[in-house]
Amino acid sequence: MPYIKKILNYSVLLVSDESDEEYIVLQKGIGFGKKAGDEVEILSDGRVFVPVPKPDRSQLLGLLAEIPASYLELTQQIVAYAEETLHTSLNEHIYLALTDHLHFAVERFGKGLIVTNRVFWELKTFYSKEFQIGLYALDLTEQKLGIRLPEEEAANIAFHIVNAQKEIETQYDAMKAAKLIGQVMTTVTYVMNCQPDRESLHYSRFISHMQYFAERFFTDKMLDSDDDLLYSQMEVYPRSLSCAEKIRTLLVREYNKAITNEEVAYLAIHIHRLASKQQKIAQGQDVVE
Repeated sequence: MPYIKKILNYSVLLVSDESDEEYIVLQKGIGFGKKAGDEVEILSDGRVFVPVPKPDRSQLLGLLAEIPASYLELTQQIVAYAEETLHTSLNEHIYLALTDHLHFAVERFGKGLIVTNRVFWELKTFYSKEFQIGLYALDLTEQKLGIRLPEEEAANIAFHIVNAQKEIETQYDAMKAAKLIGQVMTTVTYVMNCQPDRESLHYSRFISHMQYFAERFFTDKMLDSDDDLLYSQMEVYPRSLSCAEKIRTLLVREYNKAITNEEVAYLAIHIHRLASKQQKIAQGQDVVE
């Protein structure tokens, strides 16, 4: 049976199990009349959180000492919904990051302070699933706290959800990735003279490829084969290759980082596929997704 390591308040405990893993437990009145070292029974309706990450331990405990436990419970419900929706597990750091963010967002809102998210449109467009989770979080916050946060906060929450899907070592930044994808899409739309249907499957596929490209770009894990065979083969698609080259130039100018010929070749492939399917749609032809 788990035992109490620290009582944060009567309804929030830090407990440890037989393997010395630490958990945060929320359960009404669970700490009443208890002290550190006592064993504790967690009821079926008790909210047990994942093990507390050691690097976050002191920060999370300090945060819970300063804010109502309702914010951690809110985070737990959002994370559970996100994991079910995305069919994946989120990094445990999300409990600290999102709890802190929600509390600060509500505090800012109460003071009339609105912080502009400069990549709101990009996050909403290129991380649509995570943005929908952000909207769910706004609804839940209103339901639990009686406060309706502005829609921009849905994008901020999406940012935390995207980052939590990555290994913490990758130093992935969803906002930087969204900005980069937006720059790529602007270039493709202009150079290829096409306006993709954002509701189509081929557009969704292209964005998925760009998300992986952005991750490789910012984590310095770009594709790089020993020869340029694929790149030379892209000469059959001169317009798409030219567009990919313009993107390479853009990235050097904006980020002072060059991409490999192999990455340019794959960009050209995806650009050609997107543009050709969009052209067929514009001509009224059936497109097999």
